[in-house]
Amino acid sequence: MTTKLSLKEALADPARPSITWELVPGRGVREKAQEHLVKMASLAAQDPRINAVTITDNPGGKAAISVYAMAAEVKRLGIDPLVHFTTKDRNRNALESELYSLARADVENLLVMTGDYPVDGYAGNAKPVFDFDAVHALRMITKMNAGSYTKLPATTFFAGAVVSPFKSTEAEAMAQYYKLHKKAANGARFIITQLGYDARKFDELRKYVDLHQLSVPLIGNIFVLSLPVAKLMNKNLIPGCVVTDSLVARLESEVGQENKKELQLLRAAKLYAVLKGLKYDGINIGGHGLGYSDVQYIIDKGEELSGNWQDIAKAEFDHPQENGFYFFEKDAATGLNTSQPVDRSKTGASGSFKQKFMDVVHAVAFDRQAPFYPVNRAIARYIDQSWLKKPFTLAEYTTKTMTNQCRFCGDCAMHELGFICPMSQCPKQQRNGACGGSRDGWCEVYPGRQKCIYVTMYEGFKKGGKEERMKDKYMPPCNWQLHRTSSWLNYFNERDYNSTKD
Repeated sequence: MTTKLSLKEALADPARPSITWELVPGRGVREKAQEHLVKMASLAAQDPRINAVTITDNPGGKAAISVYAMAAEVKRLGIDPLVHFTTKDRNRNALESELYSLARADVENLLVMTGDYPVDGYAGNAKPVFDFDAVHALRMITKMNAGSYTKLPATTFFAGAVVSPFKSTEAEAMAQYYKLHKKAANGARFIITQLGYDARKFDELRKYVDLHQLSVPLIGNIFVLSLPVAKLMNKNLIPGCVVTDSLVARLESEVGQENKKELQLLRAAKLYAVLKGLKYDGINIGGHGLGYSDVQYIIDKGEELSGNWQDIAKAEFDHPQENGFYFFEKDAATGLNTSQPVDRSKTGASGSFKQKFMDVVHAVAFDRQAPFYPVNRAIARYIDQSWLKKPFTLAEYTTKTMTNQCRFCGDCAMHELGFICPMSQCPKQQRNGACGGSRDGWCEVYPGRQKCIYVTMYEGFKKGGKEERMKDKYMPPCNWQLHRTSSWLNYFNERDYNSTKD
């Protein structure tokens, strides 16, 4: 009989992919969704092939039962929970408190992500809380594991993160990959993909990780797709999940067939086979109302079909986005990718006049190597101790509000980010790269109205050949002790993030 492995052990075992099963706890206390989760987790605990049960955290931006409560219950059933640990809805102190609670319950597996923007709540929409991004959370967890942050005994979290290769534009795709570098560098122990049905994109991610020697296990995401859910994903109403028109059309052609559910499960099993063939280290299986027998079928059938995975990939999962970008050249023989990256120098990019002007100003007056830096620093230190401090701060705030929609955080990072303010121009206030919710370059929260700031940033940086800085520069979280103070005075007086211990 096969020995049941923990998720961590399974990801280290090259003999077979790890299997995780995603369950959604839903709203309420002892409603159908919670009871279904407990029942399915108890069945999964008896199956040595299923290494963990994945539990979502307020998916879709709506309130649900606390993931901690369900994770602790699942743990008692004898199977590893994999907790979706999102940085939304809680500030950094609340996130730390949640980590202590999870550690006390011996819940170690975390899937760290930004999470969905809130869309409802009691008496109106909930206030968005994005104090940390996923990279910040991974860094804090890594330090807690080392015992170097709180000076308390070290924790033993096994934390992973998410990436979406299913992006249609170069800027979007590269923003995802650059953030992946930061996630790996700050402690991600595994990576799970967002949802998509393009085998070439799955292959691209596998090849990208190998090319850059990121050394993180990859888990491919499978969702048993029904037509109603496919249409929602097609319209980006479930952010980050990509279902193209061609796949919707295929699902529509299946309407009316008596074996519709079987076709849906078979499609999931075929994707299982493809992911195994692409040498993914693990497979995550999800779907609305999915039962244990359904998961059994996907695993069994997927294993059965895995020897024919290349033909399946070409026939079943050739669903590219219109004019979509790929990091590697296409392999005409397989329909997947070669190992040769495309020549991105041929694609155009342009920086704005404002960005170019501010680059010049920063290079002359603010950069530590700038010719006017010493005198500006001396002036700033004088102002900081004089009656001029208050009017100077007001003048800075007024100027930056007109030019950059300043939110007066006092810990300004714009000069690192193409002079785009993440605190005012990103609804999720992401300081280390794009979230996964954008579509065709548009912000998840303001589609058709505002481009993702990291798309704009990439295009501006690329014009000057500086786009690689988007993967190399870690941006600490905003220090709210500096709120409503002058970021210029804080910079020259070494109080801002440049002087942080993070």
